[in-house]
Amino acid sequence: MNQTYFPVLNFITITFVKLLTQVRINFFFTSCLFIIVFISGCSTQPTTKKSAGTTKAMTKAVKPAQTAEEKLALAQTLNAQLATVEHQSLAQQQETTALLIDASELFLQQGNFEKALWLANNTTELGHNARQDIYRLLLVKAASLQALNYHQQAYQQLQFANELVAYTNNDKASEPVKITLNYYQILSELLSAQKKIIPALSAQLSIFAFNKNSSNEDILTLWHKLETLSQWQVAQLVHSKPPFIDGWQQLLNYSHQFGANAEQFSRYLSLWQQHNPAHPAMAIIERLKSINVTPNKIENIAVLLPLSGSQQKAGLAAQQGILAAYKNSTITNIHFIDTNKIVWQNIAEHFSHLNIDHIIGPLLKPNVERFLNLSSQHVALQVPTLLLNLSSQYPLANYQAALSMRPEDEAIQAAAVLSQHNYRKPIVLSHQDRVSKRIALAFEQQWQLATGDTVEIVYFSEGKQMQASLKESLDINASQTRIKQLNGRLKHTIKSEPRNRRDIDMIYLVGTAAQTRLIKPYIDVNISPFAKTIPVYASSRSHSSFADKNNANSANDLQGLTFTQMPWLLNAKQQNKTLAKLSDKLWPKRTDSLSKIFAMGFDSYNLLGKIAQMKQAPYIRHFGQTGVLKLNNKNILTRSLVWGQYLNDEVIEIAMD
Repeated sequence: MNQTYFPVLNFITITFVKLLTQVRINFFFTSCLFIIVFISGCSTQPTTKKSAGTTKAMTKAVKPAQTAEEKLALAQTLNAQLATVEHQSLAQQQETTALLIDASELFLQQGNFEKALWLANNTTELGHNARQDIYRLLLVKAASLQALNYHQQAYQQLQFANELVAYTNNDKASEPVKITLNYYQILSELLSAQKKIIPALSAQLSIFAFNKNSSNEDILTLWHKLETLSQWQVAQLVHSKPPFIDGWQQLLNYSHQFGANAEQFSRYLSLWQQHNPAHPAMAIIERLKSINVTPNKIENIAVLLPLSGSQQKAGLAAQQGILAAYKNSTITNIHFIDTNKIVWQNIAEHFSHLNIDHIIGPLLKPNVERFLNLSSQHVALQVPTLLLNLSSQYPLANYQAALSMRPEDEAIQAAAVLSQHNYRKPIVLSHQDRVSKRIALAFEQQWQLATGDTVEIVYFSEGKQMQASLKESLDINASQTRIKQLNGRLKHTIKSEPRNRRDIDMIYLVGTAAQTRLIKPYIDVNISPFAKTIPVYASSRSHSSFADKNNANSANDLQGLTFTQMPWLLNAKQQNKTLAKLSDKLWPKRTDSLSKIFAMGFDSYNLLGKIAQMKQAPYIRHFGQTGVLKLNNKNILTRSLVWGQYLNDEVIEIAMD
């Protein structure tokens, strides 16, 4: 609507009320006549263009030969006949209301969203509507507001509808109102528009429970959305408990673990069929069985690493990880190439001479940029490649993939998971370095996307400034000031405890392991004994596996800290414990950063033959030492991490998802 619409509407309303109150007719007739006259005078052409998704959501059965205008005409005729009646019966009022509701739904189907919304609002104001009528009007409002891009207001109408259903179900004296297919169709479109992937999928699963006429292609489309979810996203979807989720979860688990082995996958799909005979996904099982994903044949691998120079330790750690996975294979040849010594202009010729058919690396970002530039010019470099860093300049070709170790990814996972734990007022305590700021901002953005609420970020630096920032964020300074003021007014000094602000219910801490060991105890001692303990969560940067192994008192100051971490640096189920023991024996003093690079090297070799399968079947996962890896539509391998917690002076894996 344009800006003058509402003032004009108010003027018309006032004029009509003044005129009609002079006539002795009841309020219901007055309101109905006003609506009919106003709507009849409006253009019947839709004023807003929108996809058909919203209008299809309202599919109540009304006679196809009757338009919204015809419904209004019927309502007008009925009111004209009853204009002289002293008291209209309830049935007559209900008949007129039903015509107006039908008209509002038809306006919505026509794409005339402003008119549908206006009519639904005014029909609601008539009062004395049956609860089922109120429910229908709420859905018209929600669908209209969604089509007009008023997403928050649309969601509010759906909440009202949901609350109405819950109320009627608890009120035994009235006929219950039930959630309908329309509700979930509007909800799904609304959540999709807000990029709330998991809630939107949950709504779509509910649609399938209502819609008995879903085609095999509809089910396959839903499967294509489910198969791209990360492990933590699947856990979130399961937590929302949509219909048939147990069967979908089991199918996803089998696909993730066994999808790369066609024969094994087929056996597990048959097992799934036996246990889920009435599940909607039965329609696509045979199609999944027919998918035959084959790995690439690998004979000669070139590995590009910095095996000399300032980054030699990182290059050697990656090399050792690759060799640990290689296990002296007699089938495949590995050629390690030092990126600090190679002549880049001759690399294509060198690879051609070696018959290189697969590439791992480069590791360092500047070399990744250089390699991608060269690969676009030389056919010899256009072979399946797994980069160990991300490029900010060049897109990946279809034969290339990159293993992402971005710290922002785990902040996104943490925010998405923690937002499901009923925390209402979190704060982020972040160090001011560049990486910490990236993590803090990623957490803030994901939290706002998931909840609609903003998160306060408090930045700290080293030393006394860190303490000052923490006191400020917890409102300790204000409490201490109040204590001093009170003591100043009394003859005797009173004993008192400074109290922290009570609205904070969770802290997400972003900093190095050393910084965390300083700030976590400070948080603990500054929480008032009268207040509930504020849980503290952190990124993997706050956890040091090296310190845990080499410092007996390392865990003392970190009790209760919960953090995300790769399986390799945690005593997790997914950790390769045999390799971990051997690694500790060979390199007992290896730092956390080098351990992460070792794990990345180990995973990269095992991934090399699997990436082609992941491109053929997006449901395939790699359960590696850096996390559960999946390939996204940009050819980037992203990770789902595990959760660890300091408890009773040790670190344990916990289930947070």
